[in-house]
Amino acid sequence: MKPTLLVLAAGMGSRYGGLKQLDALGPNGESIIDYSVYDAIQAGFSKVVFVIRHSFADQFKERFDPKLDGKIEVEYVYQELDKLPQGYTVPEGREKPWGTGHAMLMAKEAIQGPFAIINADDFYGREAYQTVIQFLENSTKDTEYAMVGYALHNTLSKYGTVSRGVCETDAINNLENIVERTKIGYLNNKVVYYEGDKTTELTGKEPVSMNFWAFKNTFFSALEEGFQAFLEEKGHEMKSEFYFNALVDTMIKAGRATTKVLSSDAQWFGVTYQEDKPIVQKSLQTLIDKGIYPTHLWK
Repeated sequence: MKPTLLVLAAGMGSRYGGLKQLDALGPNGESIIDYSVYDAIQAGFSKVVFVIRHSFADQFKERFDPKLDGKIEVEYVYQELDKLPQGYTVPEGREKPWGTGHAMLMAKEAIQGPFAIINADDFYGREAYQTVIQFLENSTKDTEYAMVGYALHNTLSKYGTVSRGVCETDAINNLENIVERTKIGYLNNKVVYYEGDKTTELTGKEPVSMNFWAFKNTFFSALEEGFQAFLEEKGHEMKSEFYFNALVDTMIKAGRATTKVLSSDAQWFGVTYQEDKPIVQKSLQTLIDKGIYPTHLWK
């Protein structure tokens, strides 16, 4: 069974000031999602599942249904606060979504085989999709997952520091730990991270997680179990979130799963703020000028 691409697109873009999932960034109005799905099709994915919200479903479908018709199977699932297991309710006053693990769980019925998961507003590069496809085609263990590890220097900004999860692996590239570094940037042309007044130099080649993961269908059972445990412990809180990558970390440390870190030299970029938009537009145009993408992506 060919893999499915799961796209997390339910965010409301509060910092961006609008639905950045739909913002026109390519020369003919393409969004980052357009390039992600295009790369997934080229790599061999047979289906895409979008996690969205009912509030912008019509707008989203009008944007993607016509261009994807006949190219890849498409399905939509919805992340809403009240989509909880039987016996649980949304605490009064809570408005914040339940997190990426909850969003992922919404796709359980839509995905029957192996799958990869990405953020809607991140550009990952074609090589990454090809690497993930190769892993899913060759991996035989239900509890063996994978994560694309980007070279740190390919994910940095020239305009300030960023937060990155720096991956620690064993001798055969199995993930052992992800160390969250909240301030990484350039200092005198060197890559460093800041801790208070102290700076520590990095090579820039360290693998970092940008939320591109590959799973087997059996992971949904672990998600259900994990989300219910989360609700028991933190479901009464206003801002607590259930993250699928935190669940994977727990499973790794308990010996219940392994995760390969797949090396990628691709250039990552994404949009968080409006100020990111011209940088992304320029990056996409550079790739078009190199012949990696056609000017009219879907023509």
